[in-house]
Amino acid sequence: MSNTAFNPYAAPSAPVEDVSANAEAEAIRKAHINHEASVKAVGILYYLGGIGVTIAALGALAGGRTNSAGIAIAVGLLAVGVGQFFAGYGVRALRPWGRIIGCILSAIGLIGFPIGTLINGYILYLFLSKKGRTIFAPEYQDVIAATPHVKYKTSILVWIFLALVVGLVVVAVLAPMFGGK
Repeated sequence: MSNTAFNPYAAPSAPVEDVSANAEAEAIRKAHINHEASVKAVGILYYLGGIGVTIAALGALAGGRTNSAGIAIAVGLLAVGVGQFFAGYGVRALRPWGRIIGCILSAIGLIGFPIGTLINGYILYLFLSKKGRTIFAPEYQDVIAATPHVKYKTSILVWIFLALVVGLVVVAVLAPMFGGK
């Protein structure tokens, strides 16, 4: 009998791939996933800001009771709204050009002292820090493609905080409706 005979009781075997490249990509992604999630959240804020500014600009233009300066301001707001939509897409897709548009919008947003300065300062940190430069680099797209299984897990504390903020907004909106004189 031969030693290479088929053994029906042997453990199954499969070829093992070289996973060293995926291990390196996984380590890079895990080191940057929190920063990536924060940057993508900024993209959502840009979408929301784009919606708000565009609606305000279109409302001002549709009002018809504006002079030439009012129309110029409304057109300027419309341009900012469209820029925010582009920034939102570029930032959410981690495109280098989205980072540039986001930096420009955040630099403008620094004017809104004190809250706008704090928020936009943080956004600029997210975009311009070492991790920010890494996640907007084209090579990071290869890391994302190699590690689709690495996902960001939101902390329970963040969900609780979000629920409290939404609850406060709902109370603030509904309180005047149910408040007595």
